[in-house]
Amino acid sequence: MIARFIGMTLFVVPMGLVISSCERIYDDIEPCPHGVSLRFVYDYNMEYADSFHRSVDCLTLYIYDEQGNYVGTETVQGEQLRDEDYRMRLELEEGNYHFVAYGGVACGGKTFSIVDEPNAGSKDTELRVELDRERLNAAVPQERRLHDMFWGELTLATADLYRDGTVAMMKNTNNIRIVLQQEDGEPIDVDDFTFRITDNNSLFDYRNDLITEGVAPLTYTPWVTGQAQTGVSIVGNNVVENTVSVAYAELSTSRLMTKNDPRLRIERRSDGGTVVDFPLLTYLTLLRSERYALPPYNMTDDQEYLDRESDYVLFFFLRADQSWLDTKIVVNNWVVRINNAEW
Repeated sequence: MIARFIGMTLFVVPMGLVISSCERIYDDIEPCPHGVSLRFVYDYNMEYADSFHRSVDCLTLYIYDEQGNYVGTETVQGEQLRDEDYRMRLELEEGNYHFVAYGGVACGGKTFSIVDEPNAGSKDTELRVELDRERLNAAVPQERRLHDMFWGELTLATADLYRDGTVAMMKNTNNIRIVLQQEDGEPIDVDDFTFRITDNNSLFDYRNDLITEGVAPLTYTPWVTGQAQTGVSIVGNNVVENTVSVAYAELSTSRLMTKNDPRLRIERRSDGGTVVDFPLLTYLTLLRSERYALPPYNMTDDQEYLDRESDYVLFFFLRADQSWLDTKIVVNNWVVRINNAEW
């Protein structure tokens, strides 16, 4: 029995060596596969949880060598991306590689595109992604909704039997819902107002930073508007059972960055009078609770908050003359009281 056990042990050890360095032991067997195995995650959100498989419907990966020279492109769509265990295996020559990933630029309904597709001789620093400006002026409002776009990068060396790596993705699109309600609870008609957000955030460089020099600003208008009803209204300190009509509009925007100054404007159609005109980020960033600066979140600054959050609701109360009651705004269920605001 002992002799048999020793024989089995001596047999197992060489097999392990073959698996870990197969091409170095025997010249007459196939070489080991060599390259990388990439996992893609999207946990750069306010839930701090991976939702890549639910969020990204098409994936494009650009591959560059250590000197930044273009090597190739991989594109994946469909059910593979729904699989939480999905890995992209790439057989590559030995070396260090720079991988740049985009979600949403190869889908049928895309609203962002690569400016110049890489080819032989291209450098990674030449990558540019641009928003389709024509979609923002589409006659059909629903076409103004931006197809979600994601970006991520990773530098990784290859290895026999594939080196594992994770490409962390970040979302570059937002949805902003604006709700108007009369202070006295009277009905309100969304068609009495125009809504728009202005910004300069249409062109991205290879590091996902916005290029603004020489680029014209954008105007975002609603992709959907409508009316809704609530079951209660607040009169003074009392909650009153009552049917209250509200108006809403939703706008879809590209990446919001603190270095820019996007503005939200709401106007009355009747006379063109201004209802709201203020710097959008001033109020969106007020929602960055101090708890996110503490472990386990360790959120660093307003830009990280803007990049993690992608859905906002702004609630404005109007006076009887359809002017904004500019002492209060509700943002994502947070009540912000305004004193001596200067726009």
